[in-house]
Amino acid sequence: MPNEITANFAEIILIIEKAKAILYKAVNNGLINMYWEVGEYISLKVTENEWGDGTIQEFSRYLQLHYPDIKGFSPSNLWRMKQFFETYKDEPKLAPLVREITWSNNILIMAGTKSSEAREFYIKLCIKNNHSKRELERQIDTMLFERTMLSDKRNENLIAKNKRLGALRDNYTLEFLNLPDDYREKDLRRSILANLKKFILEFGKDFSLIGEEYRVQVGNQDFYIDLLFYNRELTCLVAIELKVEKFSPAHLGQLNFYLEALDRDVRKSHENPSVGLILCTSKDDTVVEYALSRSLTPALISEYTLKLPDKKLLQEKLAEIIDFSDLSAGPLVE
Repeated sequence: MPNEITANFAEIILIIEKAKAILYKAVNNGLINMYWEVGEYISLKVTENEWGDGTIQEFSRYLQLHYPDIKGFSPSNLWRMKQFFETYKDEPKLAPLVREITWSNNILIMAGTKSSEAREFYIKLCIKNNHSKRELERQIDTMLFERTMLSDKRNENLIAKNKRLGALRDNYTLEFLNLPDDYREKDLRRSILANLKKFILEFGKDFSLIGEEYRVQVGNQDFYIDLLFYNRELTCLVAIELKVEKFSPAHLGQLNFYLEALDRDVRKSHENPSVGLILCTSKDDTVVEYALSRSLTPALISEYTLKLPDKKLLQEKLAEIIDFSDLSAGPLVE
């Protein structure tokens, strides 16, 4: 078959996929609007003491009996519609956004967050990354909102100097790696590559892998960057150095050397200067502050953990620097 014909086929497929995406968005928007209006009606009836749990159950049975093709109106879901309306009715900034994500994701966000700031964070995250229910559940379970807010506050001076560092965090949860207690650096790298999809979900879907042990040649010597990524939003290379030890200032000198080599010999003319991340088991914040205070290296020093974060401890740390009234997360909806 001639290449010209197959190219035409590809263009038609693109048209079809684009139309399907528009149609899906319209259908989802209509569904969320319906749930909103039903929730508004139920909220009014409950407020006026006309409806209670018995009426909700009776209405659900009525639908099942007389309109068996209509799904999604179980008693629990009807109460969620009421909660949905009441949660966002006084949120003019968020009310339009909830129409852009699925009902399943809306339920997860309502159940897993208690502050308007957290809800806004996860709604926008879903819109940007088109998260599935499972992906969003993992982000809430690992307390991505709290970890991101804590990281941004800790590193606000660095981010002010280089806004591209805002795409990185000073903490990462890698519980999916399932590494043994005595793992080495190469074990960490191999496990990351074996779980690359989950690793990128933790870092952000704008990241794509360029290579592992990426070789850069300086003079007559070869040097190897543990992991090299490209970030589409930042339009730049991101070098990640893995350390199975506590952060040492010497690590920053090594990373600075790699970034210089990337910018001189690898970076394309239309790309922004490279940024770097040192991923280590632990760090002393004072040592990190000293190491970065006079450094021009666009980099963050980050800790990683192989366990889910301690929810209470993380909230206490965040409460020390951010004044949110309630950041406690409720149970997730299955």
